[in-house]
Amino acid sequence: MILGTNHTNPGFVKISVYPGGGFRTPLGTALVDRDVVSSLMAEDPADCTLDTSLHEHEHSVEVIVPFVQVIFPKAKVVPIIVGLPDLPMSSRFGQALAKVLKNKRALVIASSDLSHYPNAKAAAHVDRGTLEAITTMNPAIFQSTIHSHMDRRIPQLSTRACGEAPIIAGMAAAKALGATRGVVVSYANSGDIAFGEQSRVVGYGAVAFTAHEPGKDISSSDQSAFVSVAGSLRSSDKKALLAFARQTISRIILTDTVPLARGFGPHLQQPQGVFVTLKRKGELRGCIGSIVGDEPLCKLVGTMAIQAALNDRRFPPLTADELNEIDIEISVLTPLKDVSGATDIVAGRDGIVLNKEGRSAVFLPQVALEQGWHRQELLNNLCLKAGLTAGCWKKGAQLSTFQATVFSEGEFK
Repeated sequence: MILGTNHTNPGFVKISVYPGGGFRTPLGTALVDRDVVSSLMAEDPADCTLDTSLHEHEHSVEVIVPFVQVIFPKAKVVPIIVGLPDLPMSSRFGQALAKVLKNKRALVIASSDLSHYPNAKAAAHVDRGTLEAITTMNPAIFQSTIHSHMDRRIPQLSTRACGEAPIIAGMAAAKALGATRGVVVSYANSGDIAFGEQSRVVGYGAVAFTAHEPGKDISSSDQSAFVSVAGSLRSSDKKALLAFARQTISRIILTDTVPLARGFGPHLQQPQGVFVTLKRKGELRGCIGSIVGDEPLCKLVGTMAIQAALNDRRFPPLTADELNEIDIEISVLTPLKDVSGATDIVAGRDGIVLNKEGRSAVFLPQVALEQGWHRQELLNNLCLKAGLTAGCWKKGAQLSTFQATVFSEGEFK
């Protein structure tokens, strides 16, 4: 059962059960369970109608079908549009749905986004409240919660759960089928991806209703900041960051999607500067980073991996044919520290940032070792990289240093 919301027919106030034979996607046709359709129409004739027009341009059901086809390739579907978030009607339909599905092996999916379009911080707060309300399995609490969010006049928040009606129907069905517990399975918003915009996001979450011990579990929706965790990177940390960088690059090139930075421990969730360097057959193929760590390290690795692969202006974008030829190197940086002069710099130990006359340039610590430069050569070349003359560092330049933990895929092969 896929319960969607009505985005396209504002005058529709009932529940449309799809009367056709199937939904066709690039994965094939997902057949409709016509027997269940007939049973629903018989169980709740006052609320249900067979109106194909509600499904012609509605995406909330369509986006779920490919997931069903992959996870349950032999399953039949029943696409349903719940027209309005009318509490009595949605609850009544949910109970009818439970009667039809009793003693059947069935999955009920209520399709909905969460908040549109506050900033990421506001979205995390609003969405946590919405998800917690869903886990109560109480439609009245859910409705009260999401409407109270709108009453707070949160900037840019235009909706808090577009699938309010299908969620209520799903709650009622689950409860009638014996579910006693709501569990938040996952939460993220669009700002959490590697190139996500933080100022305007959409929230996404998943809640499962189960027949385990009564209660709720919202721990997966908690995006509160981790406390500071000290310590050097372990071998397992390095492998995890390298694997995530490769997965991110591969996904963006092959599928135009990116993975979320998930499954990382608190140590890798700390804000920290990082550079991602790509080499092909020993030659530089891209290098971009952020000296100031203003995001979690694991997420920033994904962001910089994409930038190094596709947006280093010195090179053309990386291609799919090159994926198996590149070696990924990651440099995790210490905080930037201003120095009084060149004598405070140790070539090969320190990364250097030069700022002068509105121009700037940076070298990672390993550059001096790779090029065989001593301190003066390093600084002269840094000036040239900034578009200034060699020796400009001797007067009027601001120099800053940092150190780095550097590791690459080649070390673990």
